[in-house]
Amino acid sequence: MDTRERLIESARELLWERGYVGTSPKAIQQRSGAGQGSMYHHFHGKPDLALAAISRSAEELRARAEAQFSGPGGVVDRITAYLRRERDVLKGCPVGRLTQDPEVMSDPALRGPVAETFAWLTGRLAGLLAEGREGGELDTRLDPAATASALVAVLQGGYVLARAAGSPEAYEQAVDGAVGLLTAHVRRPAGGA
Repeated sequence: MDTRERLIESARELLWERGYVGTSPKAIQQRSGAGQGSMYHHFHGKPDLALAAISRSAEELRARAEAQFSGPGGVVDRITAYLRRERDVLKGCPVGRLTQDPEVMSDPALRGPVAETFAWLTGRLAGLLAEGREGGELDTRLDPAATASALVAVLQGGYVLARAAGSPEAYEQAVDGAVGLLTAHVRRPAGGA
C-alpha cells in the first residue's frame, strides 16, 4: 500500500472511531506512518484528506451492499442477505456515524458523499422492492419507497440501539423485526397453505 493509500485508510479508521474533530493530522500521520510532508504532498489539508476517506467509505458501503443486492435468489432473499450480512455493529456504520458529526454535516463537500450514499441505498432498495412487487413476489400494497426508507432507518437505528446497549443483540433484534415485516408482504401462491 502506497503512502496516499495508507493516509486514506488511516483517516477512514480515525473518522469512524473519533469523528472529524478527533481526527487530527498528527493522528493520521502517526497511524499511517507518513510524515507531514507526505500528507501535504498528496492532500491540500485535512478537509481534502477527509473527503477522500469519506468517499472511500461510501464507495465501499455501496459495493458491499451491491454484492448482496445482485446476488442469487428472489428480492426478499437478497434484501435479507444485505440486512443480515456480517457487520462490526458496535462500531456503528462508518458512513452513518458521520451524520452525527457536526463538522461533516456543516460542510457541503464532506456531507455530499454521505447524502449520496444514503440516497443511493434507499433508491436501490426501492428499486428491488418495486421489482419484487411487479414480479409477483411481494404484495401490490407494499410501498417500495416508504419500505426502503424504513429498512435504512432500521439499520441505522439498530446500530444506535446496539451501541447504547453495548451489545449486538439489539441490532439483530431490529433486523429480525425488519425481515419479519418484509416477509409479511411476500405473496403466497393462490390455493397454497
